[in-house]
Amino acid sequence: MSAASVAGGATDYRIIDPHVHVWKHDPKFPFAKDARVPDRDATPETLLELMKANGVSHTVIIQVIHYRYDNSYLAHVLKQYPRDFQGVCRVDPLDPASPDHLSRLTEQGFRGVRLSPAGNASGDWIAGSLMPPLWKRCEELKVPMTILAPITRMPDVGNLAARYPNLTIVIDHMADSPLDQPEQLEKLIALKRFPKLFVKISHTWSLSKQPYPYPDAQEQVKRLYDVFGPQRLMWGTDWPVCEPRTTYAKALSLVRDDMKFLNAEDKRWMLSRTVEQVWPW
Repeated sequence: MSAASVAGGATDYRIIDPHVHVWKHDPKFPFAKDARVPDRDATPETLLELMKANGVSHTVIIQVIHYRYDNSYLAHVLKQYPRDFQGVCRVDPLDPASPDHLSRLTEQGFRGVRLSPAGNASGDWIAGSLMPPLWKRCEELKVPMTILAPITRMPDVGNLAARYPNLTIVIDHMADSPLDQPEQLEKLIALKRFPKLFVKISHTWSLSKQPYPYPDAQEQVKRLYDVFGPQRLMWGTDWPVCEPRTTYAKALSLVRDDMKFLNAEDKRWMLSRTVEQVWPW
């Protein structure tokens, strides 16, 4: 039985989750100063159990903010389970040496970097002089740039994307565009002009004001689907961040079973092929 031949029925493709986090309370891998870390652990072993139970073949682990720019724990996990996981690191956007840090992390096996500019003045570095060298290095290394940022930052992302047309860019969580301000989504839709830019349709559970299957958030997904097509959209659980609001299983079943506007080929892309365009296995 294939990895995808579980609760939702057999498929002829492997399901890949492009957005999870792991951490562990372990003195060998200290958390960043002042990090607000849940008491629980989110270990790769727990993640592997969830993947197996839900027919998910592989996962992309995003460096969790609890460790800030120390990627040691995730590097350790990637060495433990190289067949199951790929990793996306973080580098300090205010450090002029970040391009070289990214190069070294890529040599260690990381397949991408994540930046998280805030929407207020503390995130204005996304439009500053330290970004072009980092984005250029990312383009040269041929690893994806992933962006966690509010919808108001999408024009800044567009300015950088225009300078580095060969760089693969992934926008996390639909830029958390608020559902009660539907006009704001146009800032993300405007980035359709960059053919190597992809969007994760995760955070439906976070944005929605309605119970599962989050019909209000599905309307926003449908708008992005109509613009980008399934070939440039990918799902993602955001485990374990999702757990106060939903389960790993429901984060998958939402896309696999309950987005009724998706056909079988759409799901093949959004659950598998789109992810593999960015993170090949």
